[in-house]
Amino acid sequence: MTSTFSRRRLLATGAAGLGAASLGLGPRRAQAQTAVALQLSWLHSVQFGGSYIAQDRGFWREAGLEVALLSGGPNAPVEPPVVSGTALIGISAADYTAAAVAQGAPFKILGVAMQKNPFVVASLPVNPVNTPADLVGKRIGMALANMPVLQALCTLNGVDVAAIEVIPTQYSAQPLLAGEVDCLLCWETDLPVAMAMQGVDSVTMLLADHGYALHSQTYIATDDSIANHRADLVALMAGEVRGWDAYRADTDAAADLTVRMFPDAGLDLPTQKLQATRQVPLMFSDLTDANGFGWWSDETVAANIETLALLGRPVTPDLWDRSILEEVHGA
Repeated sequence: MTSTFSRRRLLATGAAGLGAASLGLGPRRAQAQTAVALQLSWLHSVQFGGSYIAQDRGFWREAGLEVALLSGGPNAPVEPPVVSGTALIGISAADYTAAAVAQGAPFKILGVAMQKNPFVVASLPVNPVNTPADLVGKRIGMALANMPVLQALCTLNGVDVAAIEVIPTQYSAQPLLAGEVDCLLCWETDLPVAMAMQGVDSVTMLLADHGYALHSQTYIATDDSIANHRADLVALMAGEVRGWDAYRADTDAAADLTVRMFPDAGLDLPTQKLQATRQVPLMFSDLTDANGFGWWSDETVAANIETLALLGRPVTPDLWDRSILEEVHGA
């Protein structure tokens, strides 16, 4: 997994009803607009619906920010714009950030949108994979670059990876539907959604439910921005919190907005609605209900460090910096 392309291809209103001041926005209302950018990790879709709501409803403008949402994609990696200062914050993932830091990038993880990693093993009900042990003797379709993910899952669950037949496949549900493989390694929010839209039921085993702890859709910023652009970081993250809490309260509205905002992106509204619904349990948990959107604990960081070590990405807890979120949530 060496690029943004491989990242995707391999692969309760809450605070929405709170006033701006309660999310750290109040003191900036009277200031002139400051132009900043948020670099997304992939092409526009409801995957980033909370950010679209924040922009559409003026949550950032209330805070004195004019936020540009920069599309990601196969030719738009996240990390360079953040390092150069073109983007104040980027949407990344813990393994990508760890790799960048190992090469000298001055990043910190400020928030965690996806509390559960979206990787799943998808199978059909006639031949389901419900637990890692069920993979033994199965043919799994996946990109070979994701072998570290499969190996980590097997190590965490005492499964012999050599007992699984790995079939290199394109990122498509077709090999599963054609019977060429027994299961696929993919994201919960894409190939299973695509199958559902074709009327095909699937069984998804979320890797996060079996020890694979890896924060995804994480917010990263540089040490320099944390030191010298702190107020902008707090305002941007506060808008994200309000946007994602509004998203959770009405995922259909988030999907509608996404399709309206990007009419040339080829987005299908029913697909976006289903994807929006399936994202919710990945992004919200008892931890975020107790502490606010984007939160993490020392325990979840420790679990991430264990998984990252299995992926060959050793890190220390100081990769995560919760101080911005603590200001946002008033902790």
